[in-house]
Amino acid sequence: MSRGKKLDIFIGANIEDDWAEVQSPRKSTLSSNILEPSQHFLVFKKEKRRGKTVTLVGQFHMPKSDTTTLLKKLKKKIGCGGTLKDGWMEFQGEMKEKLRTLLTEEKFRFKH
Repeated sequence: MSRGKKLDIFIGANIEDDWAEVQSPRKSTLSSNILEPSQHFLVFKKEKRRGKTVTLVGQFHMPKSDTTTLLKKLKKKIGCGGTLKDGWMEFQGEMKEKLRTLLTEEKFRFKH
């Protein structure tokens, strides 16, 4: 099939009956336990996305509002972009050493 043509898969299909929503499982399960910062054991992961490095820190077991305020504070101190997904904070670039010092100031602990 050439690249410019589209395939119409709904020719003759009966769309109105027996449709169900497809639910995909999450990559990680979010726990409902809320822990103090000193009880966290955080892990660093490094991934390549579209040729660029992303530093992952997690997993955080805190209320979402507290986690987002911590994320904003860390992004402002480091000067990079980032987001929060499934309890993991994602930062643009290789930020492991900077994050480790800032999170130890916030009383978080790390696995070795």
